[in-house]
Amino acid sequence: MEVTCTRCNQTVEDGKCFCPVCGLPQLVYSTEGAAEQGQPERWNEAVRDASSVAWKPALKSAVLLAVPAGILSSMLSPVSILGMPMMAIAGAWVVLLYMRSQRPAWITMGAGARIGLVTGLMGAWVAAATTGITLFAMRFWFHQGGFYDDLWQNLVNNQMSQQWQTMGVDPQSIAMMKSWLLPPEGRAGWLLAALILLSMTLLLFSVAGGAIGARITAKARRPTI
Repeated sequence: MEVTCTRCNQTVEDGKCFCPVCGLPQLVYSTEGAAEQGQPERWNEAVRDASSVAWKPALKSAVLLAVPAGILSSMLSPVSILGMPMMAIAGAWVVLLYMRSQRPAWITMGAGARIGLVTGLMGAWVAAATTGITLFAMRFWFHQGGFYDDLWQNLVNNQMSQQWQTMGVDPQSIAMMKSWLLPPEGRAGWLLAALILLSMTLLLFSVAGGAIGARITAKARRPTI
């Protein structure tokens, strides 16, 4: 390939860096073999959307953390008071494990919230199921139903009644609410409402934890322009 000087248009021998006539430096770039020697072209590779989630690895991480978090968050667990922060930590941790396994550049807070939502659904279901199984076992297997019945009677007749009186509820309304809560049907309804409230609370905390986890990892991994 003949190279000519861009200033005087004289022929420059191959391999020479300066024009032999005018002395102008010659910058020559050859594209032959450049594609083979350099990095392979990646234009055909799919670019991962930061808002999308690969659910198979995400579900594996969610199950790994949602099950123990749900068991510890059940109503009769000795550490149930820590259930809400545990579910938030579980949601954020699942996002972290997902980021380590998939190695995306970053994911949006919406994607992290969806991962936290799935984690929270699993954890809430496990917490509710663990509570129900524990109550069933304590009543029918360990024959401690009387203890829980007395506990419920004391809760309604003393603590709840005192709270209602402090709130200014009239005695007739208090008697009516007792008639609703004291029978087995009322106790079962109150327990069901408490389980629904627990599940919704755990779900919200897990969603928030997933979004926060995505936000934290995005700050560290999101490419700057």
